[in-house]
Amino acid sequence: MAVTALYSAHYRSLVRLAVLLVRDTATAEEVVQDAFVALHGAWRRLRDPDKALAYLRQSVVNRSRSVLRHRAVVEKYAPKGMPDAPSAENGAIGALERTAVIEALRGLPTRQREALVLRYYGDLSEAEIADAMRISKGAVKSHTARGMAALRTVLEQLS
Repeated sequence: MAVTALYSAHYRSLVRLAVLLVRDTATAEEVVQDAFVALHGAWRRLRDPDKALAYLRQSVVNRSRSVLRHRAVVEKYAPKGMPDAPSAENGAIGALERTAVIEALRGLPTRQREALVLRYYGDLSEAEIADAMRISKGAVKSHTARGMAALRTVLEQLS
């Protein structure tokens, strides 16, 4: 089936995309799995099956945004207590996230971060990014340019 072929070919890259957006591997895997389940359920309704990968990317971006919104609500209303000890996985992931570029990327506004991740990590064209983010190509250019300028400023200050 076509969904299985898409899964085999693009699962890893979609998980990497989601990890950069939600900052958590397990959640990223869930986001991508949910996107594939939704695609499978909607396969018959797809007007153009050749655009299934674009549908998946857009679904991953949208589901990642939902996860981040949910986290913000949970954090807002969570009781303030003593934090749990970090897990071994958290320590391993933390070691990977200590690079200056990732830290600078995290400091960017959401739209700028999404545009840069999709452009330079996902290697998407401006048109594909515009489709995935549901914005115009001009807005993609603007978010990308502003994000690069902000990253350059932060990284120059660190060196």
